[in-house]
Amino acid sequence: MQPGARNEMNMDVETPGGWRPLDRAEAIAALRARAGEVDALRARAAALRDQGKGRLVTYSRKAFLPVTNLCRDRCAYCTFRRDEGEDGAWTMSPPEIAEWSARARRLGCREALLCLGDQPEAAFPGYRRWLEKQGHKNTIEYVERASRISLEAGLLPHSNPGLMSPEDLALLRPVNVSLGLMLETTSERLRAKGQAHYYAPDKDPARRLAVLEDAGRARIPFTTGLLIGIGETIEERVDTVLAIADVHRRHGHIQEVIVQNFRAKPEIPMATCEEPDTVDLARTVAMTRLVLGPDMNVQVPPNLSPDGIAYLLDSGINDFGGISPLTPDYVNPEAPWPHLGALARACAQAGYELRERLALYPEFLDRPEFLDPSLHERVTREWAILREKEDGGSLPAKESA
Repeated sequence: MQPGARNEMNMDVETPGGWRPLDRAEAIAALRARAGEVDALRARAAALRDQGKGRLVTYSRKAFLPVTNLCRDRCAYCTFRRDEGEDGAWTMSPPEIAEWSARARRLGCREALLCLGDQPEAAFPGYRRWLEKQGHKNTIEYVERASRISLEAGLLPHSNPGLMSPEDLALLRPVNVSLGLMLETTSERLRAKGQAHYYAPDKDPARRLAVLEDAGRARIPFTTGLLIGIGETIEERVDTVLAIADVHRRHGHIQEVIVQNFRAKPEIPMATCEEPDTVDLARTVAMTRLVLGPDMNVQVPPNLSPDGIAYLLDSGINDFGGISPLTPDYVNPEAPWPHLGALARACAQAGYELRERLALYPEFLDRPEFLDPSLHERVTREWAILREKEDGGSLPAKESA
C-alpha cells in the first residue's frame, strides 16, 4: 500500500515520521474493527507508540494511600466507597499517613498516590466534625496536609481527590508533582435513572471537563482517562477520548491517559454486567493512541488484565501506572499488583524493557512552568537516582506488604 492510501477501515496510513489524529468517524470505525482488522489496527498503534516512546514501558513504584473511602457518590460499579458508620469505612489520620509514607519510602517507593471519595463532607456530618477537629474546613485542605506529610517522608505526592475548583488546584499544586481526575466518560446519558452514574452527582461530565481545563490553565501535569464497559456506546467512548485530546491541545498538560476496563464484582449493582474482553480493551487502547499521538503516555492497569500484557503492549500502551510493594489496589482489591520481576520478564519476552518512573513524567522536567519551584530540586534528584539505577540494570523486587 502506498503512503497516503486508505486502508479497509477508511483511515489514513501514516507516512514515515508523520501522524494525523483519527477523526471521529475514523475512531468509531476503529472500535468496530472485526477480527481480520484488529491486528492491523493494533500494529498501527504500536508503530506510532514506537515512534514516540520506543520499546520502553514504565511504571511508578508507589504507596496507595486511601485517605478516606467516604464518598457522596454511589457509582454502580464501585466497591471502594462506604457510608459513615458502615463496616469497612475509614479515614486515615495524620499519624497513619506519616507511618504508611515512611514505610513506603523504606520499601523503595517514590510516589504517594492519595485517593479518596468525592466531597464526603457534603454527605456525612460526623466526618465534617472530624475535619473541624483537625482544623480543616473541607477535604481538600486535609489532602493538602496529607500531601505535605508524604513529602516530608520522602515521597512525591500525586492526589486524586475528585472534583477540584481553581482554588483547590492552587492549594494542592505546591505539594503535588501531579494531580489526577478520571474523566471516565462524557456521556450525559449514563447519569439517567438505571445507569451507572445516576446516584453520582460528581460524575457530571461538564464538571469533570472543567477541572481538566482549570488544571491546564494552572499548568498542572494531569492524569485522566476513560472507564470502559459501564454502559457507554462506541460513539460515547470515542467522544471521551476526543474531549481529552481537545483539552490537551489547548494546554499541553495531560501527562497520561488511562484506559481502564470495568470489572464485575458480586457486591455491586452492575455485578451481572459483561466485562470488556481483552480484544475490546486493545481496540480502545489502539484508538486512544491513534487519536492522541506518539508522545502521549497511554496506560492500562496491569492487575486488571493480567493475562493480556503482551497483547496490550502490542496495541500501543507504554505505561502500567502505579504498582505498590506496600498497599493493595483499594479500588480493585480482588486484583493484586503483579510482581515486578514477573512483569519485567513478561515485557522482555514481548520485546519491551520495563523501567521505573516518577509520578511526574520526565518530559515535564524541561517545562519548569509545570512544576512548583519548591519541588523542582526534589524531582530532579529522584530522576537522577532512577537514571543511575537504569545504568546498573537492576529492578527492585516486590516485597510482601
